[in-house]
Amino acid sequence: MDGSELLAKAREASARARCPYSGLAVGAAALGADGAVYTGCNIENAALGSSMCAERVALFKAVSEGCGRITAVAVYSAKGITPCGACRQVISELAPGADVYAGSAEPVPAGDLLPRPFGAGSLEKS
Repeated sequence: MDGSELLAKAREASARARCPYSGLAVGAAALGADGAVYTGCNIENAALGSSMCAERVALFKAVSEGCGRITAVAVYSAKGITPCGACRQVISELAPGADVYAGSAEPVPAGDLLPRPFGAGSLEKS
């Protein structure tokens, strides 16, 4: 599946967004190494910290459904957004070698989104 096709899946997912506060519908699609596609949309809550971004929904679904490796992630919104910091951190951990398509068919390597991610080594005591 190419970037344009994955972005189309993300766009479809954005139609299911629950965004009564921001009005910004976002969809995401994660491509597993086996060709399976996992989609997600942003889901807002009045307690904004309880809201969830589309990228994390798609990535968490992939992991919870047994996806071993994520090779690409697409993010779509009519406003052409890119992943937030929290999503960049999750992408760096769950899809470290993935191509990321953020509103464009031109991929960005996941490592370029967050060059120095927080990692398991950061938790070790000195």
